[in-house]
Parts: sequence; structure tokens; C-alpha cells
Amino acid sequence: MNTISNQYFEGERPLYESRDLRLERVTIGEGESGLKESRRIEAIDSDFQGKYALWECEDVVCRNSHFAESNRAPIWYSRNLRFSDCLIDAPKPFREVDHLTLERIRITNGEEAFWQCRDGQISDLRIEQGIYAFMHSNDLKISQLWLIGRYVFQYARNIEIHNAVLDTKDAFWESENCTVYDSEINGEYLGWYSRNLRLVRCRISGTQPLCYCQNLILEDCTFAPDADRAFEKSSVKATIIGPIMSVINPLPNSVIEHVPAKD
Repeated sequence: MNTISNQYFEGERPLYESRDLRLERVTIGEGESGLKESRRIEAIDSDFQGKYALWECEDVVCRNSHFAESNRAPIWYSRNLRFSDCLIDAPKPFREVDHLTLERIRITNGEEAFWQCRDGQISDLRIEQGIYAFMHSNDLKISQLWLIGRYVFQYARNIEIHNAVLDTKDAFWESENCTVYDSEINGEYLGWYSRNLRLVRCRISGTQPLCYCQNLILEDCTFAPDADRAFEKSSVKATIIGPIMSVINPLPNSVIEHVPAKD
């Protein structure tokens, strides 16, 4: 593997179609498509500033690096990516990515992040402004997620989430086969029109949660006082710990069990 250290590149496609390349403390400056269609790339302690940095790339390792706000839509149409300890200020990161591993990532502008991503392992991810994040994504396993946004996980399929804080309205709309464990979900209109949504030991807040759901399962979940008018027109099997403000018109086949909260 060739190594480039402490250099600055700019312009149109400065490292186009690179192969077997290690970047150390490199800056990809003003311009577009810095590493487009590259293979077997390592980027360490590097700074990406120009647009569309990693499009149609494969086998990329990126550590301790920064994607600037000017690096719009930085990582699209790529495969086999491993990112760790990176700060991403660029909008619209990660679209149509297959086989993705992320660890200790912060995204400050998560608008339209992770659209149509497939087959990923994600841990310790912090997303701000996550509007429509994870739309149409599938087969992701996520742990230690902190997300502020709106309309997240719409149309998502086969998602497993552990130990998350989701502060977002309209999460999981029309999702399918999604499971959330040991998490806090804050926001209005949670999970409407979802199929096979399962919530385990979660705390739920926000008005009118979990309406029009098919095969909804809740296990040992708690509801905040503002979580009113739950389960309308839903088919639900639920075990709820403590009180719930109100339940309205669940489908006749539903089973809702209330368990007293422990002192």
C-alpha cells in the first residue's frame, strides 16, 4: 500500500480511481469527487473539504478524520466502509452504502443521513438535525445511538436498536420488522402504520403513539404522562409498566396488560 502524508489536494477528482492508498494527515480541499471510484483506501487523521469525497468507493477505512460542512453529500454509492472516531459536519452523509461499520461517530447535520443503507453495524453514534435519517434503510444493527431529528426510520426494514435516545417526531412510520431495546423514545406520532414493530423495556413519550400499527409488540414498556390516545386502530400485544394516560380504539384482537410499577 502506497502512503501519502501531510499533503493538500484540490480541484476536480485529484485522487480519482486510486488503489491501495493510505492517506495520513491529508487534506482534500476545495473541489469535487476527491476519491471517486477508489478501492482499498485508508484515511487517517485527514480532512475532507470538497464535495462528494467518497462516491462509488469500495473497501475504505477512515479513522480520526473530519468531513467539513462544505463536503456536501460526502459518502454515497459505496461498499465495505469502516469509520471510527470521525466528526462529520457535512450534510447528507451516507447514502446507498452497503456493508457499513461505524464506531464513535458524531454527525452534526444529519439531514437525510443514511438513506437506503444496507447491512450495517453501528455503535456509539450521535446525530444532530437528523431529519429523515435512515429512510428506506434495512438490515442495520445499532447500539448507543443518540439522535435529535424528525421523521427518522421511515420505511426502514429489519432494524435492531439497543440503548438509544431518540428525540424525534414521526419515528418508524411505515417501518417493518424493527425492534428497539432499552431505549427512550420522545416525540409525537410514534410508529404510525408500522408492521411488526417491537419495543422492549422502552420509555415512550409524546402524543398519540403507536396508531394504525400491524402486529405491534411492547414488552415491559413505560409511558410518560403526555403519551395519550395510544394504539388507535392498532393490533397490539403489550405489557405496560405503570400508568398510561389513555388508550383509544385498539383493534379487537389486541391484548394490553398493565403491570404496577415497582417502588
